[in-house]
This record gives sequence, C-alpha cells and structure tokens, in this order.
Amino acid sequence: MRSPTYLHDLLVSTLFTEELDHDMDLWSLGFSALWIKGADLDTLAQAFSLDLSTRAPSHLSEILDHNGDDGSLWVAEAGGWMGIMPARSDDAFLLSLAEGGRHALSFSMDINGHDSFKYIRDGDTIVSFRPTWPDSKHGSDPHALDHLMDGLRFQVSGDDNPVEEDESISSTLALIGRITETDMAADWLEAVHSRIGLTSIS
Repeated sequence: MRSPTYLHDLLVSTLFTEELDHDMDLWSLGFSALWIKGADLDTLAQAFSLDLSTRAPSHLSEILDHNGDDGSLWVAEAGGWMGIMPARSDDAFLLSLAEGGRHALSFSMDINGHDSFKYIRDGDTIVSFRPTWPDSKHGSDPHALDHLMDGLRFQVSGDDNPVEEDESISSTLALIGRITETDMAADWLEAVHSRIGLTSIS
C-alpha cells in the first residue's frame, strides 16, 4: 500500500538532486504546474514563448538545471492533456488560456506559504481552493470535483486526525491524475516528455 504522501515524495525526489540545497522544498522553489486540455503544442508555444526548434527528450528530473540556464520548460502530453512545468499561475493568464472550450488545471506553491489549485473551463474558474485549507473552496461551481475527491485528504488542521502538508500536496496531485485520467507517477512524473527553450528576446 502506498504512503499517503507518495506523490509528494516522488515529486520532491524527482525535482531535487543531490547538488541542490538540502533545505530547499517545493515552497521555497516556488513550484508551479499547469495542465491544459484542448490546446495543441503550437498554441502553447505562442502562449509561453516557446522555441519549438529547441525541443528535446527530457525527464522532469532534468528541468531545474535547464530552466535556470535558459528558461526551458518541461512540456508533457498524456491522456489528451498537456502539462507544463514551471508555469504561470496568475488568474488573467489562466482564464485567457482556457477560453474557447479548453480546460486548465493549475497547482502552485510559493515561498510565502500560499498554495492554490484551480480548475478553469472555457474562461471560467469552476473550482479554486487552497489544498492546505480546502474550506476556502470557491468558483462558479465549487463542488464540481467533489465526486473525484473520495479518499483524498487536504486540510491541514488541528482536529483528531490532522493532515500534514505533504499529504495535502499528494492529494492534489492525485486529484489532477483523476481529472486527467492518467497515472500521475508513470504518465507524468517519471515519464520522458520534452524540454523546450524560450524564444530569444532581442
């Protein structure tokens, strides 16, 4: 039986190599990822200023070094969805990207302790909540994903069975896997996809 923090632990072990500061975590990294359905690679290249001529096979474990060097993004396709890491998570950008019937999932964490999950469809935020405080759930249909959250635990609280941050993160990744109908570990975190650099700015 997998640990309730399995996906969090896998993400951390995938992203952070021995060369990195041992004190670094997803919060201090400023983790951000986006999954979008209904957009092809050319559309994403335009939105993210990607230079498709630089496309090369890559594991997620390789992206931090390249992102630091040339701003490369990890672009992964599975289950009809395109995943991008790292990715912008501001509302205006996400809403625009998800127009025209597209679906977008955003998961981000920052150094200030803010975490956010968003499900956007056709330019409308359907569900948005903080994984470490899911009572903050809002959007045009805040309970639209409830049927996919069975068995997942998010809230960091002081009740009789508190949920730690690592489990909240694992639950968010598991939810994304359920929405995209993919195996979050095998199809995304451990698979070979593409590293694509950014277009040069003159």
